[in-house]
Amino acid sequence: MTTIYPPVEHVLPQAGRMVLLTAITSHTDRRTTCVVEIVPTSTFAEPDGGVPSWVALEYMAQCIAAHGGLRARAAGDPVTPGFLLGSRSITLHTARFHAGQRLEVEAAHVWGEHDFFSFACAVRDATTGTTLVEGTLAVARAAGADAVAAPTVRLTGQGRADAG
Repeated sequence: MTTIYPPVEHVLPQAGRMVLLTAITSHTDRRTTCVVEIVPTSTFAEPDGGVPSWVALEYMAQCIAAHGGLRARAAGDPVTPGFLLGSRSITLHTARFHAGQRLEVEAAHVWGEHDFFSFACAVRDATTGTTLVEGTLAVARAAGADAVAAPTVRLTGQGRADAG
């Protein structure tokens, strides 16, 4: 039996041209796999239609976000934004992706249970299975994103003088 997943736009906080994934192809509690079709009109495409391989960091981050969005939907919770905190040992085995290339992006949960998580990620050529980019990303869920962006409490000694 084939599972049909919702459109990626329904499980990501991104919208419009910043939705870089094409589709979700598999999902479990610990792992999600998505597809990216490289076309001449892809966001970040260069004049020849290719895309620099460093964009894979965003492909991997969006695959992690799709994982979280699918889990949130299954629990009846809203899709919340998150933040990429950093990465470990990112390896680019190619300089770029080519127009017409189909990429498979995989994110596997390594650790974290509440607001901070680590995922082992890989981007492969979907036809050959060759690993093109791999690494580990650390992310944080931003359930109170507005509060994070505009803090209401100022630490003593930070900014203007404290009214006393």
